Amino acid sequence: MIETSKIDSQRLGKSIFVFDIDGVIRDVSGSYRRALADTVEYFVKKLANAAYRPTSEEIDELKAEGSWNNDWEASQELIKRYFHELGKESQVSHEAIVEYFQGRYRGSNSDWSDGYIALEPLIATREYFQELSAAAIGWGFFSGATRASASYVLQRLAIDQPVLIAMEDAAGKPDPTGLLLAVKQIELKQSKKSTKVVVYVGDTVADMLTVVKARAYDPNYEYVAVGVIPPHVTEDLRDRYTDLLKKSGADLVLGSVLELTPQLDLLR
Repeated sequence: MIETSKIDSQRLGKSIFVFDIDGVIRDVSGSYRRALADTVEYFVKKLANAAYRPTSEEIDELKAEGSWNNDWEASQELIKRYFHELGKESQVSHEAIVEYFQGRYRGSNSDWSDGYIALEPLIATREYFQELSAAAIGWGFFSGATRASASYVLQRLAIDQPVLIAMEDAAGKPDPTGLLLAVKQIELKQSKKSTKVVVYVGDTVADMLTVVKARAYDPNYEYVAVGVIPPHVTEDLRDRYTDLLKKSGADLVLGSVLELTPQLDLLR
């Protein structure tokens, strides 16, 4: 863990910021999370003729375990647990879950205009990343989303050819391989041969654990785990969510990615 109280201006040029996308760059509470709940509800109704839809709190509790960053797998796990409570086994396949989930998330139109993805509010701005570049901070993305989905939102931000490690490119979090792949690609793209500090910004337990594991995986860097509170977390639960991220390894928790500026003391 980085021991300095802040990354000073001299070290900013030797730092790399890597960002998760869902809950950090875009608000997925009405898209990915909605599709997850829809999927669970649909298959429970289909297979058990019962009415069950996971709440936002139940989804958070599952993701707090640190192993369910992938929403297809999270959907299947919630279905499995529901049937386990009934003393039964669920018979739904992973392929069926993915097909139904993607039908809700992407919709049926080729441009995804009728899918939940088209309704996602953006959190970050193009100007935010321009500010990082002006401060000589290298940056890129490591996301558990598919490459197509992640690219969709980055195109909305008008970010040209960003470094992006997506679902297809590396093992899922909290495996740190994707994070380090992003760092290496950013170094190569920007000729940053003397990177000292790697900052990873995410909103889940799995994101924070990724940084914890990266410290052992490649100790040549100093790491800072920055947690952000995703938009779906209500005001009365923010302290609880902050504590959860800190217990999972967050060095700093912010209310929004936009608060992570070059002027911020990273370990206040």
